[in-house]
Amino acid sequence: MPPLTGITIHPATAPDRDVLDTLLDSIVQCVERAGGLPLLIPLGLSEPTLRALYARLDGLLLSGGGDLDPARYHAGPHPAVGGVDVERDRVELILAQWAAADTEDKALFGICRGTQVLNVALGGTLYRDIGEHPGAQKHTFYPGLPFDYRSHEVKVEEDTVLAHTLGLPVLTVNSLHHQAVRHVAPGLRVAARAPDGLVEALEIPGRLFAVAVQWHPESLPDAPEMRRLFEAFVQAASR
Repeated sequence: MPPLTGITIHPATAPDRDVLDTLLDSIVQCVERAGGLPLLIPLGLSEPTLRALYARLDGLLLSGGGDLDPARYHAGPHPAVGGVDVERDRVELILAQWAAADTEDKALFGICRGTQVLNVALGGTLYRDIGEHPGAQKHTFYPGLPFDYRSHEVKVEEDTVLAHTLGLPVLTVNSLHHQAVRHVAPGLRVAARAPDGLVEALEIPGRLFAVAVQWHPESLPDAPEMRRLFEAFVQAASR
């Protein structure tokens, strides 16, 4: 049987729902093409029901979307913060904590917001807007440019799961985010950075595949290195 791969979703009330629907459809297609069995995880489930569903998953994918509530990482309001959904925060933070603590080494993959969720779930913080990072370059290129526009390079850290998966020390990525990791949570390792120093990938050391990237590999489905990310995730889930 293909490994059952849970994928988190955005709420129907998301202000940019059309964009997020497109990205989510691309994720589902990438997981299926890599050999996984995609399952969308609905919002609104009670914690016992969510736990029962999680127990049946072989892998968990935290998808992109709106901003996390800054209160979740002990920060105040910011005018650039948008698309906050309390229920999505609740569901994804719980799932991320379970996946990080899973002694069965359940496969975990985070995309864009998913990177931020993983970091906050384990005690890290975020830049509410990238402008808070000294010397930050532009990281938001949509709307105006297509999802697959590769805007900047990232340097991949040696001897990481990400490095072994991609097989590249440097790659050029697309970029659709205005927030980023600030203080890295205990238990996480930086796996890649942008030229301005911003974190572009995190992973949990010692795990078969527990990787989160800030870019959107689902929007570059024909790029071999991006396909390898989904294939490595699904392969880890199958074990």
